[in-house]
Amino acid sequence: MSHPSTLGHTSTLGHTTTLDQGIALDARGIRFEGGPQLVLCASLFYFRLPREQWRARLAQVRASGYTCVDVYLPWNFHETAPGRWSFEGRRDVAAFLDLAQEEGLYVIARPGPYICSEWDGGALPAWLGLDPQLRVRQHEPRFLDRVTAWFDQALPLLADRQYPANGPVIMVQLENELDFFDCEDRTGYLTALRDQAVRHGITVPLIACSGQGDLEGATGDVPGVVPACNFYPDDDSPHIEPEVRRYAELLAERDLPLLITETNRRHRTLRRLLASGASLIAPYLQSSGWNFGYTPSAGNWGRPGNLMSHGYDFGGYVSSTGTERPEYAEAQILARVIDTLGPRLALATPTVPHTPVTTDFPTSSSPSALRLDGGGRLLAVPHLGTGTGTERLTGTAVVNGVPVAVAADSCPLMLVDVPLRPWGHDGTLTLASADLVGAGEGVLVFSSEVPVTVVVGDTRVEIPAPAAGTPQRATAAGLTLVALAPSDAVRLRSTDRDGTVRLDAPAPTRPASAPVAVRHARRRADTAPERAAGLHELPPTLESLGVYRGRGTYRTTTDLTGVDELLLVGAADIVDLSVAGRVRPTTAGFGATRRIDVREATGSVGVEAVVEIWGHANFDDARLPALRLGALRGLGTLWTVRETADVSALWEVHGHWAGRPAPLRELGGWSSTRVGLPVTYTREIRTATAAALHLKGVVEPVRVSVAEGEPHTADTVHEPHTVHTVHGEDPWVPLPAGTHRISVTLPHHPSGGGLRAELLALDPVTDWTCSAQDDDLLTGFATEAAPGQEVQLPLTLAPGEEAWLDVDLPPSHDGLLLRPDGTQIRVTGWAGGECVGRVWVGDRPDFSGGDANVLWIPPGWSGLTLLVRGAAGPEVPELRVLRLESSD
Repeated sequence: MSHPSTLGHTSTLGHTTTLDQGIALDARGIRFEGGPQLVLCASLFYFRLPREQWRARLAQVRASGYTCVDVYLPWNFHETAPGRWSFEGRRDVAAFLDLAQEEGLYVIARPGPYICSEWDGGALPAWLGLDPQLRVRQHEPRFLDRVTAWFDQALPLLADRQYPANGPVIMVQLENELDFFDCEDRTGYLTALRDQAVRHGITVPLIACSGQGDLEGATGDVPGVVPACNFYPDDDSPHIEPEVRRYAELLAERDLPLLITETNRRHRTLRRLLASGASLIAPYLQSSGWNFGYTPSAGNWGRPGNLMSHGYDFGGYVSSTGTERPEYAEAQILARVIDTLGPRLALATPTVPHTPVTTDFPTSSSPSALRLDGGGRLLAVPHLGTGTGTERLTGTAVVNGVPVAVAADSCPLMLVDVPLRPWGHDGTLTLASADLVGAGEGVLVFSSEVPVTVVVGDTRVEIPAPAAGTPQRATAAGLTLVALAPSDAVRLRSTDRDGTVRLDAPAPTRPASAPVAVRHARRRADTAPERAAGLHELPPTLESLGVYRGRGTYRTTTDLTGVDELLLVGAADIVDLSVAGRVRPTTAGFGATRRIDVREATGSVGVEAVVEIWGHANFDDARLPALRLGALRGLGTLWTVRETADVSALWEVHGHWAGRPAPLRELGGWSSTRVGLPVTYTREIRTATAAALHLKGVVEPVRVSVAEGEPHTADTVHEPHTVHTVHGEDPWVPLPAGTHRISVTLPHHPSGGGLRAELLALDPVTDWTCSAQDDDLLTGFATEAAPGQEVQLPLTLAPGEEAWLDVDLPPSHDGLLLRPDGTQIRVTGWAGGECVGRVWVGDRPDFSGGDANVLWIPPGWSGLTLLVRGAAGPEVPELRVLRLESSD
């Protein structure tokens, strides 16, 4: 099916002005600007860059040869509190879209409502979790009402800037990787989002991307919602091509192109995707940025609770500071190939090589080729090894067994049997072993770092490997053939018929400044004020106190006479707990239950907890409570442990051949030959108080059913009952006071270590006084001018102690990287009236993304204020020195 096109309009995007009829999609590809287009698209996010750098970054993408940017619109970046909207300053997405148009770029807009993007909550506002009836990312009225409020703000901005009428937006993405999420009614949900987009006048294609290839799971198969694919393969995998071709074929059956809306950054891999049939290739994240303030998420990759760093960088072709990496030149080469082949490549269809290919290097298990429109083929044979190798094509009279050189870690786009008539020459390019980056009447220009084999008709020519600044030339059948080193090919401006090459001047380079060690600061005497948040029997969530980003403090006194340990349940994100004046090691368990030894404390003691939000979950991770999408933040519940009992024995066995009366065994102790089949262990547990069942030794997830009240028989339980899936990361089951019939179901694993169970009797710690510091309050305090006392680093702090420091910065053209050097400290920085970000030095959780040890101070952001907090751990908290590095 083809997407409906919009009305005609004179477009000024790009280099030409054409009468166009909007965007059309079919199995042959994407059509706009009057013809077929193969689109290279780079992720570039306005909310991760200073506004004053938007234009330069957009121009940089365009100079790379990419013609499009994709951009999320984070809902919670614009609705900063319920009903409080902001589209000013760095939130002025309309201005960003207008700049993209001015720089000659198209835009794929991704307004969510959920975006993932390793962003706080996946852009879902934190306060949504305060409504227990609201279910995020579901076809559910309360959630859709809130989405409507967001779309009413965002979609008109996009509708006003659609191509071709008034702007650069060529596609709008609804949702993001819904196939990862347990949505109960995908069709209903996506239909509701589609209908809202249509209501707001969105006429460009509506797309929805699958994160793991489940096209129906991502789109609900809703008419008018075009499925797209995200691929994140191992770059060295030999199996990329057949997987991608399969999706190209599946989509072609629907008369749709393969749109790859996210993938790896490496251009060797992007070439493999292109040759396998992709019409849109959008590597994520090509142009890196920054997570300012409190916007990073929690729960990304690695073990549960992984945090996203201030630097948002996965090795794309432009670093977070704007530096162009080697892949940037690779982008320019690939873009030149696409421009040179033009519609012939944009209308190509995927296949496999018609002739066998043999190599002496590791390569694809099934290389891809494209049938070019108008004749000929493009062949991609990736070199996945480390040394220059040779490839041979067999089966044709002219090139039978011809060896061609292939550079290590490359994927040249070789041309086979391509008619030369479109370039003003009668004849056929029978073989070209290197990238064709330029073509005109009588001349073909190639880019290569190894010798180039060219066969025109039946005339074969070997061109030596060109060196930088030294083009190599040859002639064949009346054609001039030029080979350029890649470093010259990216600067190619024009080539005369005789092979004379004209190059643009190389970009000027500026030497990096030497790092500077800052050892002086002004320490403020005052600390940031707290907003009183009342007295509460149990600790409330921070969101219920109006803190969606920031921190809160919880205080109480409790009697620890006869108490050896406390149990902390549901705490998130980062918790500094002090009992009787002693600060415990920082808890970063994201809701996992934690035991706290308090044997040294007795009598009535003070308890204080400072809880910081380091990001709401951007992914729905069921292993830890606070990593579920929409989970709230706060202290959770603190319990005193009154009694501990081992309950590993006397479990009834149900399953396999266990009969009646049910045998009694230890938990996990039943033996049978039916390895891997589920066995259920059941026993009654009576508790006079609230309790927690702790299952020790959990490796694989275990199903635990809890039924309340007396059972009818030994083999049946009363309803209602609750079911828990217990993971090794949090092997606890809460129990209210009463009688419970506990059933634990696990696969029979005779060689496993078995399970142990203990029951903890609990009393809640109550009567909490709360105070709050949201990001607005902290930022206001940090950016106010305040007197301070000069201090010289190193600065030693006690665990839980804080210091507010004002630091003088030298001027910088491109900004400064601040690297705190010390032990056991958490540092938050403010500059230019905004929170820059946070760094954790010393013993800390895992981080993903860019360099987790630096803060970036953008150029022109005046002043620098740091909040330094000591954290309990293996070393004494100390800020030794602040290292400043140039970011140019």
